[in-house]
Amino acid sequence: MAPSAISPTTEHYASLSLKSSYTPRLEESHNGKALSKPMIARALYQRVQSIDQDTCEPGEEDAFFVADMGDIYRQHLRWKKHLNRVKPHYAVKCNPDPQVLRLLAAMGTGFDCASKAEIDMVLRLGVDPSRIIYAQPCKTKSYVRYAAKQGVRQMTFDNADELYKIKELYPDAELYLRILTDDSASLCRLSLKFGASLDDTGDLLAHARKLDLNVVGVAFHVGSGASDPAAFLKAVRDARFVFDQAAALGYDLKTLDVGGGFVSETFDAMAAVLSTALDEYFPPSVRVIGEPGRYYVSSAFTIACNVIARRSVEDKALGLNSYMLYLNDGVYGNFSSIMFDHQHPIPRVLKAANSPASTYDAVAAYDANIQSPIEYSIWGPTCDGIDCISESWTCAQTLDVGDWLYFEDMGAYTKCSATKFNGFSDSHATVYISSEPGASALLGY
Repeated sequence: MAPSAISPTTEHYASLSLKSSYTPRLEESHNGKALSKPMIARALYQRVQSIDQDTCEPGEEDAFFVADMGDIYRQHLRWKKHLNRVKPHYAVKCNPDPQVLRLLAAMGTGFDCASKAEIDMVLRLGVDPSRIIYAQPCKTKSYVRYAAKQGVRQMTFDNADELYKIKELYPDAELYLRILTDDSASLCRLSLKFGASLDDTGDLLAHARKLDLNVVGVAFHVGSGASDPAAFLKAVRDARFVFDQAAALGYDLKTLDVGGGFVSETFDAMAAVLSTALDEYFPPSVRVIGEPGRYYVSSAFTIACNVIARRSVEDKALGLNSYMLYLNDGVYGNFSSIMFDHQHPIPRVLKAANSPASTYDAVAAYDANIQSPIEYSIWGPTCDGIDCISESWTCAQTLDVGDWLYFEDMGAYTKCSATKFNGFSDSHATVYISSEPGASALLGY
């Protein structure tokens, strides 16, 4: 069966009896989290078992994803519990998977879009334009015209030239002044490219006032993958300063956009600091939105890759043997996050022909108790020397051509930036499952 015929694939569970009008509840996620791993394991193993590498057509043994929509659902409940004042606007660029967007739309989130294509994807889901913020401070003119035509009014700016552009093309837009923040503790710094310093915000607001433009709020972003909660505290304090500047000019700002930067591992601590800062500096009358991306999707996606080639490496001087493994995906594909997002995906054995165990769960347990480790380096399929997934990895099994590895936490900045370099595919099948009844109900699984 060709990949196009099996993507997307959805497994169905007893939760189908729930109605699509189902409302998320905070107490729901306990059982789903426990079910997630076994369900992912079954989906991974069933897929690889269905592939006969001796007879399959080209591409049928390609890398593929398993996506647990229940994981995204749980992250949403966690957001509501710890950061209820902030309405999430999902950063589409992080992972524009159609099922992800459909679930988030059904749960009532907003969307952070940065291009015409992203806006179009969200609007096609039936999302009202008022739930979209065009969060790109430096916009393409034709895209601004498109946003105006579609009624997407909210957008950001951080310079005077952008104000002239908006005045010409969309004078009725609702504008957010993007301010500079300290993002030195983030994975991907955005302040190098966007944000007005506090030395300039007063002049920009005065300029917008002179042009009779509708500034409605302030936006900031502490950097993608932020690690310092203090960055949110300072950014909120700076935003308060700009709110007061705007009030002195006659503006009555109503919304604060706290951007993204949230990661699952530190979310609770970040949310606590941010919530305290918001309560201290902004009254309840001020609407607060955020732009989480990786927080929602990173842990929801697992990728499985096939070993397409192996090369033995012998160090005669030290008497050591190791192997180079070549996979059918790499840094020009779904592992682009290694280059662009500073990620370090961890390989795990999914299926090995000579393993004492041959299922995801058993092999993972065996792999964690290595007796005589074998060293590997892991490479992508292209002819480029930088296409390296892992320079050094140890494993108990002797892996060979036809075996499978899997990598967890592959939902953020992976498939969205895959390329066709060297003629390889930038589109890979996704098997969709749901470990949460609420997500199953909303998606009709």
